Amino acid sequence: MEDAMVAKLKVVRIGKSLGAMFPREIANALGIEKGDTLFLTAAPGGYRLTAHDPAFEAQMDRARTIMSNRRKALRKLAT
Repeated sequence: MEDAMVAKLKVVRIGKSLGAMFPREIANALGIEKGDTLFLTAAPGGYRLTAHDPAFEAQMDRARTIMSNRRKALRKLAT
């Protein structure tokens, strides 16, 4: 089993909402910048915070499969 990285995030008030402060090294590792959107999804034993949309990623995987399997038909439609 691989070791999971654990990082503390400080929760701060932003107007009437709450926000989390990310240490620079964590922000760099996630590839996030000010203004980016993060996605919180339920996971076994808790939650998962990612910098990509899992639903969109699943749709893109399906699209890649269709494009791969139907290459000739798509090429014909494009001409």
